[in-house]
Amino acid sequence: MRLATGSSPAGRNRRIVPDTRQTKWFVFWIRYDLRVTLSERLETIPPMNTNWTPDSWQTRIAQQQPVYNDQAAVADVISTLGQLPPLVTAWEVDRLQKQLADAAAGKAFVLQGGDCSESFADCNSTTILRKLKVLIQMSLVLICGSKQRVVRVGRIAGQYAKPRSANTETREGVELPSYRGDIINRSGFTKDEREPNPQLMLRAYERSALTINYIRALSEGGFADLHHPENWDLEFVRNTPGSRKYQQLLESLSDSIRFMEVVSANELDQLSRVDFFTSHEGLHLLHEQALTRQDQRQNGFYNLSTHMPWIGDRTRAIDGAHVEYFRGIKNPIGVKVGNTIAGDELIDLVKVLNPENAPGRLTLIHRFGAEKIAGRLPMLINAVQQSNLNVLWSCDPMHGNTQATRNGYKTRSFDEITSEILTAFRIHKECDSRLSGIHLELTGEDVTECVGGPANLTESDLHRDYRSQVDPRLNYEQAMEIAFLLSEEMK
Repeated sequence: MRLATGSSPAGRNRRIVPDTRQTKWFVFWIRYDLRVTLSERLETIPPMNTNWTPDSWQTRIAQQQPVYNDQAAVADVISTLGQLPPLVTAWEVDRLQKQLADAAAGKAFVLQGGDCSESFADCNSTTILRKLKVLIQMSLVLICGSKQRVVRVGRIAGQYAKPRSANTETREGVELPSYRGDIINRSGFTKDEREPNPQLMLRAYERSALTINYIRALSEGGFADLHHPENWDLEFVRNTPGSRKYQQLLESLSDSIRFMEVVSANELDQLSRVDFFTSHEGLHLLHEQALTRQDQRQNGFYNLSTHMPWIGDRTRAIDGAHVEYFRGIKNPIGVKVGNTIAGDELIDLVKVLNPENAPGRLTLIHRFGAEKIAGRLPMLINAVQQSNLNVLWSCDPMHGNTQATRNGYKTRSFDEITSEILTAFRIHKECDSRLSGIHLELTGEDVTECVGGPANLTESDLHRDYRSQVDPRLNYEQAMEIAFLLSEEMK
């Protein structure tokens, strides 16, 4: 496997606004109601790269940002980050955009998945390896079923910040700041742990670098070599129905590989390596700014903390700080769009973020929920089509289907997740559009966080191995079942 890789602190005019709003064949892989007219909205927003700098977002309202007490410490951390080597390269970022353009044109499918929020404690070889194994297995299922290339994008090596619906959390009469991810504070419920600490930005950089370095080591060692698929086995799932179905597919694929190599009289070297790209929500803007670098050959700026950053549904205000930052970077970017966005608002957003209408630049990741997608998605698709805009459509079936159980767990129903996926495929087909990607929160661990699926997990099973500090994730069996479902739909 081949891993695709390669300032200044917040100004005094930056306004932090509390957020209270509540997603050859097998080798080929935006209510922010402004109450003004369209022209009035757009005339206040500079075109791409005009009057833009990596810190120009600081003149806008910045949602979901931490409030640090020691600004001198923040400045020191940002200065340090600005001198550290980038985590990815501009060449790799450009390669991803080309592959995303192919996916938008129907020549590939985007599999994006990983933790809802990475933990520093999970930066270890076993956890990283299991995450890669499940994504590679899923991509192989998609390739064999759809006969398309799969673009693998992990929510990994930087997914350390998480938006929250409330600024504080109360337990037994004690109110503390909400946990916003390991890059900002810690999950333990004490004053010291919940205090935003700028030093954690350095820890996040270090763990992102360690994760990428390990993936590189696996790449050089032939981990993803299709001649040795036993490297991808997960020991705790060898006898599950999903695993047996996968093994049957693998045996057929191995026979095909051997046949092709006999015919060609050579080993198919291209089967020993794959591209694996990184992504995360570009939520913590100071951190993203610090790792934004100018690329001399393009005369532009790239966010070199990841290949593909995205904007969340809570932070996509067209005149907000996140949109201001994202409009100026060269990376392919994503935007989560949910139930509160209107068609004209989406069009305004797309035009700001992709003014050149470049293929592969912008991925719209819709997240509605199984009950609402049919009433919301067609309107957005039609708005984009009527405006002749180039976007890649991806489905996030996770965030719109989150619910709380009677015993206090956050969970998601596997049936609702699959229902939203199937409805998304149907609607895109009816609208003469194309669903070109899936965005999942999953893990390679044997967790019990989402109900349903092949093992028919119930609410009473959740306590057995519920590990997430934020949102529930699909476990291996559930993720593989979705891979086979996607494979059938893509046929």
